[in-house]
Amino acid sequence: MSYQIVSIDEIDRWNLYIERSLHSDFYHTGDYHSLQTKGEPLLFVFEYDDVLIMFPLLKRKIENTEFVDFTSAYGYSGPLSNREFTEIDEHVMEEFKAEFLRFIADQKCVSVFARLNPFIDHCMLLEKFGGVYENGKTVYMDLTVPLEEQRGHYEKRLRRRIKQLRRKNFRITEGKDPHEIQLFIDLYHENMDRLNASPHYYFDEKYFTGLLNTDRFKSKLLLAYDENTLICGAIVIYSHRIIRNHLSATHPGYLNCSPGKLLTDEISLLGRDLGLQYFHLGGGVAGREDSLFQYKASFSNLFLEDKVWCYVADPMAYDYLVEMKTPEEVVETQHFPLYRC
Repeated sequence: MSYQIVSIDEIDRWNLYIERSLHSDFYHTGDYHSLQTKGEPLLFVFEYDDVLIMFPLLKRKIENTEFVDFTSAYGYSGPLSNREFTEIDEHVMEEFKAEFLRFIADQKCVSVFARLNPFIDHCMLLEKFGGVYENGKTVYMDLTVPLEEQRGHYEKRLRRRIKQLRRKNFRITEGKDPHEIQLFIDLYHENMDRLNASPHYYFDEKYFTGLLNTDRFKSKLLLAYDENTLICGAIVIYSHRIIRNHLSATHPGYLNCSPGKLLTDEISLLGRDLGLQYFHLGGGVAGREDSLFQYKASFSNLFLEDKVWCYVADPMAYDYLVEMKTPEEVVETQHFPLYRC
């Protein structure tokens, strides 16, 4: 009974551990973590008799200090186990807590942040530490119901708009060659610039190509064209019965046309063709019920609770780092950790 750390250099070993979990997602794989540039990927592994608990994280240095913190990769992560968390003995959970606390103390860790996976019931493990918070709602479609029933949950204006878009005969195809991938990358970055997006939403070329060229999970680049003009696109990833629009972008000249609505409907059809159970659309920015959330909710009335783990491991160091920020820098009090806002 002790913890192990698997580095991203041991990606095959990393993936073997993930394969032993009862429930997982592509966000947990070594392949996905190998594309991360905002920290050093590592997999925390705890074994107690026949119970296995794993937690993928990104380790980040805190500038001009001896400290580090941990965060999760972009998306929905959190701990995994080879058992249902509800079936793990209380004593084993306490042992996990003790070992994880020992690990982060050894690392001189100030805080840990993780956006949790709404399809995996792992909150009860992290509630042993405290710091689990609600982060709004996340939207999904049930792809097992008849298609007419699924579309019956679309808002009326949305249904009409999708019918109008289909009459325009836009061409939807799978992008495979490097030129098309680069067209989508450029369009995505143009969208992020237009939205004045956080650096959190920018990714390098390796990230895009890596998502589309891995055997560990399935992905497709879906593109919508108006004749020869790329008007909309999405990197779609599917694994473990769930399909997701991971990254998407729309041509600025077609924003009023909203071809993304047509593409979202097409993704649901793809999920059905693949025999998947859910289309996870996600939530709003930072868990808010903003215009992005309302857009997604126009497709479905099915919601899951979105939760995050915000754990302060070293309160004295945390407070010191926050105090080092100027009042002008600490502008978003809901940000975690506050010293990185």
